[in-house]
Amino acid sequence: MFIDIIIPTYNRSRTIIRAIESVLGQTYKDYNLIIVDDGSTDDTKDIVKPYLEKKNIHYLFQKNKGVSAARNYGIEHSSSEWIAFLDSDDEWLSHKLEKQNQFHLLNPKINFIHSNENWIRNGMRVNAPKKFDKSNDRILERSLATCLISPSTVLMKRELGSQFNFFNEEMTICEDYDLWLKILLKEEVGFISDYLINKYGGHEDQLSTMYDAMDYWRVKSLINILNEKHTDDEVKRKLIEDEIEKKSSILLKGLQKHNQIQRYNELLSLLNGPK
Repeated sequence: MFIDIIIPTYNRSRTIIRAIESVLGQTYKDYNLIIVDDGSTDDTKDIVKPYLEKKNIHYLFQKNKGVSAARNYGIEHSSSEWIAFLDSDDEWLSHKLEKQNQFHLLNPKINFIHSNENWIRNGMRVNAPKKFDKSNDRILERSLATCLISPSTVLMKRELGSQFNFFNEEMTICEDYDLWLKILLKEEVGFISDYLINKYGGHEDQLSTMYDAMDYWRVKSLINILNEKHTDDEVKRKLIEDEIEKKSSILLKGLQKHNQIQRYNELLSLLNGPK
């Protein structure tokens, strides 16, 4: 198994070294690393430059288009059958790729493998809330409520992501939620219970901290999934419809309360459209 690793980054010169070093420290060595700079205005390029002396590390720069476009740009410039993602805030533990390769050898029909993760906040490990339990028990149903699978844990086959054109570049957040759900509706996914990454949080500009907007984008994703007929299974469609109703009811009340008329009307239009 040869793996192309995609690190998207934007103004993370203070953490990008940690991410890169965690790749270089892998016990599994059959990989290329592709760093996609999404228009950083800090010194990311200078920080990365010394690593480019290694033949298997590559740096790409694009105008700022968002994390979905950055990941997709990296994928376009990759060629391997397998793709892994690492956010520039996070780091892999040294045996991450080796464990996933071993899992693949034992389960060759599984095209998507993720794992448990350590949560690090203010330099300390904290326990993740129970709702983020990543075991495969009812994972589709539980993934409708929130994004259970972190990109930095994922190893997937290129051909699987290609079926869905990888990440939706129109989504400014929750793009991973969108792609993982499409995959979960179609495929059995592999889960390794070992903790294989350290997931850091707490940056003021971290997209995933914008909780008030996240369910809006999740509802949009769920409606699109129904409209695009990613599943004909009536049980799965009912689960999605119930989650849309639950989330949109809370969202509409909040948008109305805070007088966000444009977004309120956009959501109503989506809800009243074909499904």
